[in-house]
Amino acid sequence: MKNIVLLITDTFRFDNLSNRARRPIRTPALDTFSEQRGTSVDGFHTGSFPTIPHRTDLATGKLVWPHFPWQPIDLSSQNHIARLLGKQGYVSQLICDCPHLFNARFQHSFTAAFQHRGQEGDKHLLHLNDEIPVVMPHEKTRQAPIFRGSTLADAHRWINRNVVTEAGTFSARTAATTVQWLEENYQASPFFLWVDFFDPHEPWDAPEYLVKRYDPEYDGTPMIHCNYGPATDYTDAELHNLWAHYAAETELVDRHLGSVLQKIDDLELWDDTIVVITSDHGTSIGEHNRTGKSNICDHDERFWPIYPEVSHVPFLIGGGDIPQGVNLELLAQPIDILPTVSELAGVDLEPRQPIEGISFASCLLDGKASHRKLSVTGGFVKPTSDGAVPPESTTPWITDGRWGFAPVGHDGPAELFDLSADPLAEQNIANDHPEVIASLFDGFIDHLQSHDAGEELVQCWTKK
Repeated sequence: MKNIVLLITDTFRFDNLSNRARRPIRTPALDTFSEQRGTSVDGFHTGSFPTIPHRTDLATGKLVWPHFPWQPIDLSSQNHIARLLGKQGYVSQLICDCPHLFNARFQHSFTAAFQHRGQEGDKHLLHLNDEIPVVMPHEKTRQAPIFRGSTLADAHRWINRNVVTEAGTFSARTAATTVQWLEENYQASPFFLWVDFFDPHEPWDAPEYLVKRYDPEYDGTPMIHCNYGPATDYTDAELHNLWAHYAAETELVDRHLGSVLQKIDDLELWDDTIVVITSDHGTSIGEHNRTGKSNICDHDERFWPIYPEVSHVPFLIGGGDIPQGVNLELLAQPIDILPTVSELAGVDLEPRQPIEGISFASCLLDGKASHRKLSVTGGFVKPTSDGAVPPESTTPWITDGRWGFAPVGHDGPAELFDLSADPLAEQNIANDHPEVIASLFDGFIDHLQSHDAGEELVQCWTKK
């Protein structure tokens, strides 16, 4: 059996990768991995949205969003990847700075688990004698949660003692812990290592000298956190600076992922290890007049479809017999990861509940791009008393590779986009292709029913 290493990031857009980018970001480590070490699955979209639902899909092989909200993993499924692999003889380690995994009880099935505290305002060691400084204007950032009158951006900087060096950033610390673990455990085969980088999730607080590389002329207040609302709340210069902070944070994540990949190389583990690099979702930074991934703004009445800048994520895989330097345009989703890596690692699982994901291991090994006909991304919603989608909800995104479809668009009516010419879904052409909308809607309903979605949920997407 082969080792399995999952390197998961948060809020990492597919088009961050340099050969896909509209706004280039430096990602040399991932670019090198894609071009020389492994295979890139270019049609990978998140399934259950956002953070914990996504990781529950991945860890259990069961689709969460039609059934459950964000909740501890053991309330959603009896499966857990670490427990399933442990039964087959794997030792397992979780290393994370994602602040939500321990709260959602992901650590309980691992042999060992370690967390770097303090991400996204996670309060671990107070110092209330020190005033919480205002980092950026409150009207320019997320309004909830509030701690002692301070926004999340302010509280994050304060709780982390205003780190300004690269070595103090979370991605650097999590990577250093991972490198140490590999050096101290690489002979304990088979092992399963899950490393969860919360970056480049906001607050985007990379050292300002790195931000200046993407925005050298800006001299205003650093924009380190989006508002989860209209992009028009920012000036053009502020919006570009917001992206520059995201870009710098992304570059740091790439750099520190690279240090982990280099250590795998140093230890000569590639032949005996399956390595996956992926993310849970992306984010909007101006696209669709939005910043953030969901609508939590008190002056935005729109629905928020999970457009491609949020749904489309990298999926890179290497090691073992996986072909190197290959790009596959196949559609796949997080519930497919568990059966795929298990097959590639040569391990037979004994799940407590049936796995709903479908392995695409043979597609990877044979270079075939035929897997799913549709990918569907959605977040849990509870229909209103009259059976409709609640106002301002995050709404599903469906794609067959060419077409992108939102059954409930930002103003309500369905939206359709030709992704072959419009990869970020900016030109709604729903009126021109009613037959395509009908076909994709039928596929969406079939998807929900195949995953045992309740009739109330199925019917709410037909109400306008």
